[in-house]
Amino acid sequence: QVQLVESGGGLVQAGGSLRLSCTASRRIFSINAMGWYRQAPGKQRELVARITSGGTTNYGDSVKGRFTISRDNAKNTVFLQMNSLKPEDTAVYYCTVEWVGLPGNSWGQGTQVTVSS
Repeated sequence: QVQLVESGGGLVQAGGSLRLSCTASRRIFSINAMGWYRQAPGKQRELVARITSGGTTNYGDSVKGRFTISRDNAKNTVFLQMNSLKPEDTAVYYCTVEWVGLPGNSWGQGTQVTVSS
């Protein structure tokens, strides 16, 4: 069983920054991509950012230009630098890993990010 350990969530004022990190405890297979999704109360889970093993990134439209995803392949770790945070960024943020050759992703427990106005 793979455990995804997330850290870095918390409470911040609008305009502030937070950095999330997520480490996969071990590899089942090769990692195709790692990423972050978020879910606000009453809303569907949505993509925040995703990065492939080759470094290709894609972002949700609402975070482009403010958030940056990066990864350390050797440490099975993905980071999410969140700048210029807005109250609408408030959500539980989930780390995810896509495995090469396996259906479905591994998911972390989630970390709460709260942005006050």
